Amino acid sequence: MPAYLKRMSILFFILTLSYLPDTFAQSSNLDFSEMAGDIERFEAGWRDLNRSMQDMPLKLIDYRNHYLHRWQDTLQSISFDQLSQEGKVDDILLQYTIHKELFENEQQLQVWEAIRKLLPLTDSILLVAEKRHEGDRLNPEWTAGIFHQFADQLQQRSQHIYPATLPDAHLSYPVLQAMQHLHAIIKGIYDFYNLYDPSFTWWMQTTYRRTDSLFTVYTDSLRVAMMRQLNAHDRSGIHGSPIGRDALVRLLHDEMIPYTPEELIDIANREYNWCLQQIKKASAAMGYGDDWKAALEKVKQTYVQPGEQPQLIKELEDEAIQFVKQHQLVTIPELAEISWTMEMMSPQRQLVNPFFTGGDVLSISYPTSTMSYTDKLMSMRGNNPYFSRATVFHEIIPGHYLQEYMNERYRNYRWPFHTAFWTEGWAFYWEMLMWDKGYDQTPEQQIGALFWRMHRCARIVFSINFHLGKWTPEQCVEYLIDKVGHERANAEGEVRRSFEGGYGPLYQLAYMIGALQFYALHHELVDSGKMTDRAFHDAILKEGNMPIEMVRAILEHTPLKKDYQPQWRFYQEISK
Repeated sequence: MPAYLKRMSILFFILTLSYLPDTFAQSSNLDFSEMAGDIERFEAGWRDLNRSMQDMPLKLIDYRNHYLHRWQDTLQSISFDQLSQEGKVDDILLQYTIHKELFENEQQLQVWEAIRKLLPLTDSILLVAEKRHEGDRLNPEWTAGIFHQFADQLQQRSQHIYPATLPDAHLSYPVLQAMQHLHAIIKGIYDFYNLYDPSFTWWMQTTYRRTDSLFTVYTDSLRVAMMRQLNAHDRSGIHGSPIGRDALVRLLHDEMIPYTPEELIDIANREYNWCLQQIKKASAAMGYGDDWKAALEKVKQTYVQPGEQPQLIKELEDEAIQFVKQHQLVTIPELAEISWTMEMMSPQRQLVNPFFTGGDVLSISYPTSTMSYTDKLMSMRGNNPYFSRATVFHEIIPGHYLQEYMNERYRNYRWPFHTAFWTEGWAFYWEMLMWDKGYDQTPEQQIGALFWRMHRCARIVFSINFHLGKWTPEQCVEYLIDKVGHERANAEGEVRRSFEGGYGPLYQLAYMIGALQFYALHHELVDSGKMTDRAFHDAILKEGNMPIEMVRAILEHTPLKKDYQPQWRFYQEISK
């Protein structure tokens, strides 16, 4: 048989297996708990609410609260002690999810109340949006009158934005985002009726255009005033809103992280000091003594020429997969191994993502011809082969793509419980584990791995200090440059991504903290001889995305109560 036909036959066989029923894997009763149906119904209703009522934010908040409280009552009626361990975990996690969403509703209500103070006629606009949602035929003269008054208010208030009129600092960025939503609601009202209702178009065309234009002027003026007040001494041009310590503590509790923000900074500093010792050893082996930044500079100079990066990426992923297989660390389905692909990242996106992003599509951050000379060099240096070595398997296999692949096939009903501590923690945990297993042999490879480990430590320190109100974005950028050795443009991209990229306040610290949780669990179950590496990692992937303390509860059969509170002090068990 010709070689290409043989390859096609193998591929067809793999694809055929992937569509077979689960009789060759696990029986369905092992893939679902007694709570699976309730969770799926909860998620379906939640999606329906948020999809159908997105143009009525205040009414949506009311309906969401009612929905969540009804589900709390439903959970109270369940006999918790009669549930299996998997069912108990799902019951607890659904309670936590409801609690988080109720808190989010409180936050959203504060945001919209702030907007109503800034623009008192907001309620009139939302009344029109409600009528549009219900399919009413609007009185066009009445609607035009509301839009006209709203435009007058926008014009008047854009000229009189004073510090005393601005919302609290922690609401600044959410208010600006909600303002964009309000602008979209106004456009949606006009687009719905325009051209279909001739009288509406006659009354509204000029008035809408004026309203739309003045809204842009107002939000631009508001953004400038808010950012000037928020970052009065900051020159980075990066914006964001510190949420404060109380909100950080509450979010950590909801993610089942029983540590204070200050304790997490201490953990990060301890991990960083370990990295510093290791990188100085690698630096000395390269002939640079303790001058690890000089060694880091040498590593950065190894970048490949334009056009060669995709080939390098494929070679690095093949190397990682072979290492994982050789050491029997996790099961890699054949279809997962061949079903990921690549794309090149746009210059605009590289402003926020200076390094790779992954999943089933690896988006490669590397210079394009339109970039400046300086930006080209910074991107190439920051994505050199030794830095890319860890990034590739972090994003693909055994990192994010293997996660996605398995999440789609096992206990996908747990999607409402997803957390960055599981998602990003898993991918970074593999960087730690591969180091322990001897994947990084040469000093250059070790420096490439340690760069990212130091980077994850620094993310914890700068993101928490920012949200505590202690650091400005500019201080965060300088910290990354000094402590990790980032290129300035890449450091700015990282900080911009953290505060303007739509990520939650805990997202950046989730990488290392989640990894340390998996690392501690590996110590408890694998280092102790209770499980093999492969059995341990396969079990985690088949449980689905959720707070890692609950993964531990399932694998270790931790006694659970309905009012369970986070209690796993994971770092003490593996502190260095």
